[in-house]
Amino acid sequence: MSLLANPLGTTNVVIQFNTAPSLLDLLQITTLGGKITNQYSSLPAVSATLPNAVVLLVSDLLNIAFITPDRVVGASLDYSAAAVNASVAQQYGLDGTGIGVAIIDSGIYEHPDLAKSNGWGSRVVYHQSFVPKSNLDDFGHGTHVAGIVAGSGKSSSGSAHLLRGIAPNANLVDLRVLDSKGGSSDIAVIAAIDRAIQLKNAYNIRVINLSLGRPIFESSRFDPLCQAVTAAWNHGIVVVVAAGNLGRNGYATVLSPGNTPAAITVGAMKTLATYSRTDDLVASYSSKGPTYIDLTVKPDVVAPGNLVVSLLAPGSTLAAEFPANVVGTSYMRLSGTSMATPVVSGAVADLIQHNPSVTPDTIKARLMKTAFKSFPATSTACDPTTGACYTSEYDIYTIGAGYLDIQAALANNDVATASARSPHAWYDSTHNQAYLVSDATTLWGNSTTWSNAATWGTNVFQPGSTAATWGTSFVWGSSFVWGTAATWGTAATWGTAATWGTAATWGTSGNGEK
Repeated sequence: MSLLANPLGTTNVVIQFNTAPSLLDLLQITTLGGKITNQYSSLPAVSATLPNAVVLLVSDLLNIAFITPDRVVGASLDYSAAAVNASVAQQYGLDGTGIGVAIIDSGIYEHPDLAKSNGWGSRVVYHQSFVPKSNLDDFGHGTHVAGIVAGSGKSSSGSAHLLRGIAPNANLVDLRVLDSKGGSSDIAVIAAIDRAIQLKNAYNIRVINLSLGRPIFESSRFDPLCQAVTAAWNHGIVVVVAAGNLGRNGYATVLSPGNTPAAITVGAMKTLATYSRTDDLVASYSSKGPTYIDLTVKPDVVAPGNLVVSLLAPGSTLAAEFPANVVGTSYMRLSGTSMATPVVSGAVADLIQHNPSVTPDTIKARLMKTAFKSFPATSTACDPTTGACYTSEYDIYTIGAGYLDIQAALANNDVATASARSPHAWYDSTHNQAYLVSDATTLWGNSTTWSNAATWGTNVFQPGSTAATWGTSFVWGSSFVWGTAATWGTAATWGTAATWGTAATWGTSGNGEK
């Protein structure tokens, strides 16, 4: 961003402070010509409009920690439930009852499958929009996500496949940030996260679902989206985030805020239209870690996200653009890590219903430790439109700790006594060895209960190992992996419908990998 190119113009920014901003801090900004547009309650930050000519002056004020521009953010079950053993939770009477899940997305249409079990009223208990709107869900993405979390399957009753969500009686809090084209901005998403924290006690919000993202521009320590996610986590809310759909570009393609170490970041699997998970494969488009700049090991887990049938928002942009994906009159088929993320959010709601006192760190650690870890070494998917083929390695940066298994997570009683922040990776090029780097305040590697092997599997790279799988130049050696314009820099990739609206994301005939 060149401020000098237009010194008389203005820029929307997020200003982070070292401590909660005082009246004097805010007065200094307004005295320099700035306009405060929102002050967040859950993190020491404000959104503001600043004259370009004074941005550097504001950055020099004593209590200012970091200033970032307001960036563009985009949107990122039949077989799915079986693949993650969701039916076991429902056999035990776990259906998300009493748990609030905040869906920060494009809105939620009042679909019959989201009605209360007695038929009176809706389980969407709150609506608020942070962007202009005409209907409850103009884009159609949020309704689809909501159905994966909490659809009752009512509209599919009597059909061959009961299209029920993972937590089919959970309550939903609709915080709309994506417009009719699936676009948003940092300011809107941060405001929605802040609102979810404020509403936590009123609606028992224990989970936030973020099936959206944008590229990484700085360390998660400074990224305002990541800081908002961390604030929610620190308030006792499990935040589940999509990894992104850029895996075909290679490694280090996880989006923000999926690079937040505290969050549960989710990649996408393909069920291949079978109930058994043993033949399931990772989707080639599922974004891979380690994260750009910080080298955080992501994703944390993977879940079904390819060709997922869930709720239709009639008249929405997605329904109009992809009519072939509409299933009957009530459902639609979409693909992407956006669809895998609510599978995990629904699982979290079930686990919290089972044990309401459980902490976010224990939830994350249990899901990772108990994840299914039997995979092939590689798999290849070919795009039917372009003919291009993509080979996926089943390494720690592609499938994380493994495939979500709700049954195994419910059976686990291990408790996280420290932070479950995802570790960092480090590569020693001299010895061709890769390492997991966990600080002393986290769980990983500090006990046999939470050893690296127990969490990521026996093939996880260890200090002193040959790292034949995890430390090759294929992961570490190419400049293409580490932030070239081909992956991160161009407008052709970022900030347009090309990021989130292509067939490779949504599951048209050119997407849904077979």
